[in-house]
Amino acid sequence: MKRALALAEESIGLASPNPAVGCVIVQEGRIVGEAWHEYQDRDHAEVRALAQAAGKTAGASVYLTLEPCSHFGRTPPCAHALTSAGVRRVCVAHVDPNPKVSGNGIQQLRSSGIEVELGLMQAEAARVIEPFACHVTTGLPLVVGKAAMSLDGRIAASGGCQGWITSQEGRDFGQQLRLQLDALLVGLGTILADNPRLTYRGALPRARNLTRIVLDSSLRTPPCACLFESSNSAPVVIFCRKDAPVDRQRELESRGAAVVRVDHVQRGLDLEQVLGDLGRRDLLGVLVEGGSEIHWSFLASRRLDKFFFIVAPIVLGGKGSIPAFGGPGYPGAEAAPRFQITRRFNAGPDLVLEAYPAFSRSILSPWRGPDRT
Repeated sequence: MKRALALAEESIGLASPNPAVGCVIVQEGRIVGEAWHEYQDRDHAEVRALAQAAGKTAGASVYLTLEPCSHFGRTPPCAHALTSAGVRRVCVAHVDPNPKVSGNGIQQLRSSGIEVELGLMQAEAARVIEPFACHVTTGLPLVVGKAAMSLDGRIAASGGCQGWITSQEGRDFGQQLRLQLDALLVGLGTILADNPRLTYRGALPRARNLTRIVLDSSLRTPPCACLFESSNSAPVVIFCRKDAPVDRQRELESRGAAVVRVDHVQRGLDLEQVLGDLGRRDLLGVLVEGGSEIHWSFLASRRLDKFFFIVAPIVLGGKGSIPAFGGPGYPGAEAAPRFQITRRFNAGPDLVLEAYPAFSRSILSPWRGPDRT
């Protein structure tokens, strides 16, 4: 199963909008077939592994990170393919959260006389499919926040930060998150201050272009922004309020952007409508990189599922420096949302904290308890 999970991780960045899946087939103690899923190749990991095993599947054991599908989609059901191959035993790490499957694939295998074991390394398998699970059960993408900050929780010095706060290793970790998720979201303030390209620059391949998203109520994004230099290959979606200038919309659309008008609420643009639109685009997960006011709006509206605090060993200080979360803040500790820190690790000299708020929708949320099947 460890090998199957390693293969599933190879699928990250290549499988979306399908889940990342790994499969290993063992015959008499030897691996005879193994594969991961790539969306562009259509065939699921099970079918690719069976093809590699080439006739050595009778009586074999199969290790799967995710329950085999039981319905016709882009391909025939994998549960049927395993049954037809004559395998004896299937070990499944995680039940498919897709309501079209959700136990049906396991039931089909058992009805055919195949021994099925469920739950081995389930938590590790859940991590691989975390964005998919959120999207397939809610219709909305998993929302992951990320902020690079100083020890005192500041993301920029007074008047703007000169240079990087975190190390190269910390920034490399940010690229890993861009690989794992389908979209990257920032506010207008980040566009005006940094003029970023918002592209994926990691070493590992990704098949689906990263969708760049800007929350810009009045459509003040400059048409000459670096964001548009690669808009043909990496989509740009700009959300604005319904009364934003039409001429600005036309100008931005001429640069390749898709402009979407949503309602304006007390905290800014209606994030429920924003995430609903992204979900309909089959974006499984969105990485929110700020700035400060955007992080606050997602937190205050309870639209945040997970947050990575990347903390550099420096102190910026100053009353005018920018906090990771802006906005009016909470009146006191009792009103503040609670987080649980699930992982702590280093990225070079920086400390990375993975934390889930109490209202997280993730299957990995520690607030949901140990049974996530």
